[in-house]
Amino acid sequence: MMNAPATVTFNPCLDCGACCASFRVSFYWAEAVSLGLPDTALEQASPWHACLRGTNQPAPRCHALQGEVGQSVSCSLYAQRPSPCREVRAGDAQCRKARQRHGLPALAAAEAFRCESG
Repeated sequence: MMNAPATVTFNPCLDCGACCASFRVSFYWAEAVSLGLPDTALEQASPWHACLRGTNQPAPRCHALQGEVGQSVSCSLYAQRPSPCREVRAGDAQCRKARQRHGLPALAAAEAFRCESG
């Protein structure tokens, strides 16, 4: 019996990273504890909220983002990423805004899906 060829899924998030270098990633502090995020990955955004280090800047760039935006990227905290990161949808309004900010073209509708970069 022959094995079926592996299906390769195109993931635009693996060569983008624009959202990780465009927005503040803030969330309730207890989420950081439950996910086991290291203190070195966090900044205090308010008495009740944390944000990923580097995202609370005028020119945000998450410290967990590795690589060059628009080329090839990954997240050093992917398994522990907080809810704002898990909710990202490739091709949605925030994605389009982030990609535009970095001079990247909008994704075609067929490319829009839940980001699973890593």
